[in-house]
Amino acid sequence: MKPLILILCTGNSCRSHLAEAILRAAAGDILEVASAGSKPAGYVHPLALRALAEIGLDASAHHSKHLSEFLQRDVETVITVCGNADQVCPMFPGQMNRYHWGFDDPAHATGTEDEQFAVFRRVRDEIRRVFEAYAAGRRDGVKSTVPV
Repeated sequence: MKPLILILCTGNSCRSHLAEAILRAAAGDILEVASAGSKPAGYVHPLALRALAEIGLDASAHHSKHLSEFLQRDVETVITVCGNADQVCPMFPGQMNRYHWGFDDPAHATGTEDEQFAVFRRVRDEIRRVFEAYAAGRRDGVKSTVPV
């Protein structure tokens, strides 16, 4: 059984979905990855989906969900990507790790759609660097526990 990594954000509409899709692509074979929010927006932001599609990731099946859906699950690691979620995050059954890696909320970007999308791209790329490095570290950990 793969360990469950839960990525939390307040609205579960942008940052947490970007991180979920990126981490699943980078380590979905060794980790189960999900995202949720403390106050779900009820949708995944279209510009987040577009930013993921631009790097070859399809998150069209993602949906916004409440963190309470995971309170009965064994969650190994909780990663919050916004300050509000970090402050209200409960402990989950089996939780061994908790990290807070904050990112700007691209949903607050203003200007033209192109200007807003530039912010989504920037945040996506920041999330990608952090979560791909995390996936690489987890892979190294798995390799070091496998007998040769």
